[in-house]
Amino acid sequence: MNPMIPAHVPDEPPLTYADSFDIPVLFRNGPADKPKRQWRTNKHKAWTGSDGFPAADGWYAPTTTWREIIKAATEVGRDITPHLQNQPQYAHGELVARVSPLYAYLGAHTVKPRHPVPGAKGRRLTLNPVYAHGTERTAKNAAAYRLGMTMTEWACRSLLGLGQTEHLELGGPIPALSETFKDPKKKLPDLWGRHEAEEMYWLIEAKGGNVGVGTLRKGWAQLEAGSKILGSYAHRTVLVGASVRPGDDLFLTIDHDLHPGQPPLHPDGSGTDDEAAASPGNLEDHLGDSDDALIGAARAQMLAYLALRSAPASHLRTVPVLADRASRHRRSGLTTPLEDDDLTLALRADARGAAPHVEQHTLRAGIRTLGLDDFLTCRIPGTEVHLGMSRKLFAACERLHEEDLAIARRTPGLRAEDQLAVDQGLSEDAQEEQRLTQRRIFREQQEEARPRLRPLLRDAYERGATSDWSDLLRRPQEPELDLEGNEGLLEAATPETYLAVSRYDLPPIRA
Repeated sequence: MNPMIPAHVPDEPPLTYADSFDIPVLFRNGPADKPKRQWRTNKHKAWTGSDGFPAADGWYAPTTTWREIIKAATEVGRDITPHLQNQPQYAHGELVARVSPLYAYLGAHTVKPRHPVPGAKGRRLTLNPVYAHGTERTAKNAAAYRLGMTMTEWACRSLLGLGQTEHLELGGPIPALSETFKDPKKKLPDLWGRHEAEEMYWLIEAKGGNVGVGTLRKGWAQLEAGSKILGSYAHRTVLVGASVRPGDDLFLTIDHDLHPGQPPLHPDGSGTDDEAAASPGNLEDHLGDSDDALIGAARAQMLAYLALRSAPASHLRTVPVLADRASRHRRSGLTTPLEDDDLTLALRADARGAAPHVEQHTLRAGIRTLGLDDFLTCRIPGTEVHLGMSRKLFAACERLHEEDLAIARRTPGLRAEDQLAVDQGLSEDAQEEQRLTQRRIFREQQEEARPRLRPLLRDAYERGATSDWSDLLRRPQEPELDLEGNEGLLEAATPETYLAVSRYDLPPIRA
């Protein structure tokens, strides 16, 4: 390989882009040979939005945003709670590890498909010259893993309406079958989730990089092994291949198979709680009427919570968003872009008009009168990503964190002194196996505590609505209310979270 980026690749500043692009997706019922540039030449069906799989297999070209992909990157993968309990400041490092490969190696370029889809943006993701001409194989393998996990999370949740995903290594969806799922001798899929609209579990395997049919067949075998364990429970097996090569568009193949059977269980294993029917695919849409959805949302946002909790005071700010949660319920994807939200923009302008004449405390109370709430945010150091959340969710995360700390302190094998003793003298493989055991013990303790947690988190969530940020953060001063600092950002929100990215991140790709 040429060790230098070729001279014909222009040395240009980062591209100012509109944060929207099309992702070609091929749905089919089993692994097959890689398509030969069909993502450019085939006629694609228009994507009209879905709460599940489309009625017909074939090529589609849904449009998404960089914000949706970054949200997927920050939430997919292993539960970070056990190993960040005592060192929450390292949550920032975990977030950098999840998003930095995407920024480092992906770019956006303009394409002209032979059969354009109405409404498509005509921009797609691809690999940039840094990856194509200067990246060693081991770094490419690591980037392929992150790309595969991120795009799988995006496809299953933002595109197809799946609920929160969980790593299968912790035991899977059925408590009675958890020991079988934990068997280290079995090669099983990466993730599982529960799809409320389909009323079934999904078993999910992610592959990324230059994905060929051999890689996909190995993934399909992993899914079949997981499917045998679930047996009579209704489930779908989903294999996502996020395939990209230098000079080509990023496209997905989604191979799937349906297995009818018994309906899924409620999270406590009973299958009888009325909340099971109300729990949504996107947990945040129904936090007001489901205690289990609240627990799930708090767990899903624990990494962002730890980053906010441990950020220096000077890095924190609050940004105004509409107080009406219904304005941000899932319509297309998980996030609602704010640049086109005319009401939010108008109310922010009203608040800016009042700002020179009142103190911050009075202004903060005044925006509530206007119909705004202020979400706590911070920029993740080393990235152009800003994450945040509401008072109510922050308070629920805080209570959950306290309970998790208590679990770690009282459970043999999870205490800091126990972990130090275990690590000493063990090989790297033995340490990894021991840490996996610790994660599983931790999850079992969390699930045992679920009945007790429901009223505790509900109380914290409701009290958070009227709490000052200084009280929630246990700091003497309120974070600055930022009414001016969003011009360089593309913002998005969910009912309880905030995410923003810089407008100037993806470099151009022009070969």
